[in-house]
Amino acid sequence: MRLKGKKILIGVTASIAAYKIPILVRLLKKEGAEVQVIMTESSRDFVSQLTLATLSGRPAFHLPFNTQDGSWNSHVEFGLWADLMLIAPLSAATLSKMAHGQSDNLLTTTYLSAKCPVYFAPAMDLDMFAHPSTQKNIDTLITYGNHLIASQTGELASGLCGAGRMEEPEKILEIILKHFKKKADFEGKKVLLTAGPTYEAIDPVRFIGNYSSGRMGYAIAHEFAERGAEVILVSGPSNQKVNHPNIQRLGVQSAQQMFEACQNFYNSADIAILAAAVADFRPKEVPTHKIKKEDGLDTIQLVPTVDILKTLGKQKKNQLLIGFALETSNEFENAKRKLQEKNCDAIVLNSLQDAGAGFQHDTNKISIIDKSLQQTTFELKSKSDVASDICDFILQMTKKSN
Repeated sequence: MRLKGKKILIGVTASIAAYKIPILVRLLKKEGAEVQVIMTESSRDFVSQLTLATLSGRPAFHLPFNTQDGSWNSHVEFGLWADLMLIAPLSAATLSKMAHGQSDNLLTTTYLSAKCPVYFAPAMDLDMFAHPSTQKNIDTLITYGNHLIASQTGELASGLCGAGRMEEPEKILEIILKHFKKKADFEGKKVLLTAGPTYEAIDPVRFIGNYSSGRMGYAIAHEFAERGAEVILVSGPSNQKVNHPNIQRLGVQSAQQMFEACQNFYNSADIAILAAAVADFRPKEVPTHKIKKEDGLDTIQLVPTVDILKTLGKQKKNQLLIGFALETSNEFENAKRKLQEKNCDAIVLNSLQDAGAGFQHDTNKISIIDKSLQQTTFELKSKSDVASDICDFILQMTKKSN
């Protein structure tokens, strides 16, 4: 019973795919989960409220109050009760409500109150699914920190064949099992992580910077948080969002500020991952006023910034220290030298020679080099999948060191 004691809250909306939910409830119960079902009014036309109540062993609610005695079915209590919320099937109408914060029924108010991870499985006909508004709403829910259970391609209720088919109950069960298994990977561990660029001031309005968006670092932070770690995220300027209670974000501008923040937390960290694109140089002198074009500026004298990775490498005690290397040539040799000179336990290598890798991409292609100089190379993947690979690699490192 792999889900013994876990509390699963299932939201059911008006889609023909609702016929799969009794099967899923039964599978979850067999694994020892406690299951509470909340339905939209219209979903009751697609699946029996009595069936879901019988299989779950709990009343399946659809109203915010009991019509007989006026008692309140508290969306707040449901949101606090659950270890995981699953909304499946998710219709286009409820998807839109969730994306825009519309709370006009028990399900959507519970979603807005949920403190637990939320998974959602869209189900609709292929043209509705492909519509730009639907895809935008799905993307919006993902940016809120929700987890997409991707719709599959297959035969639909309309008789057409295409994308929009809800994932099968057995596969959804596997996803839920994996979620709880991953959550224990780094439970009790503290992770210090840097992300994004640094900006080195030329004057009060100009700076030296780079093209880093912070996407890779934020994806790693989220993956560690999902796996139970307490994450201190020291971020340079970035428009990426933090959507997990296990992540504490500290915003900085310069390399010196990033270094000072790392110093404050490094000694208490179990794992330190320096994924930020830190500027190597800063202007030696920074005037307090804006430099005017008519005043001219022949040169900017640069001096090295503090080497955060090397300094932490010298201070290392029991921490695992992971660095990043973005290279354009002699990639392996440069990364190997960085690994050895800075006393890292591993280096994550990017090459700008690889299409789809590096800054300003949703994808990345990495190799990881460990202290024995063994290189593990991964295919081009989404940055969230790359983050998962990095966490898996570090998990194996922690097991070997224990």
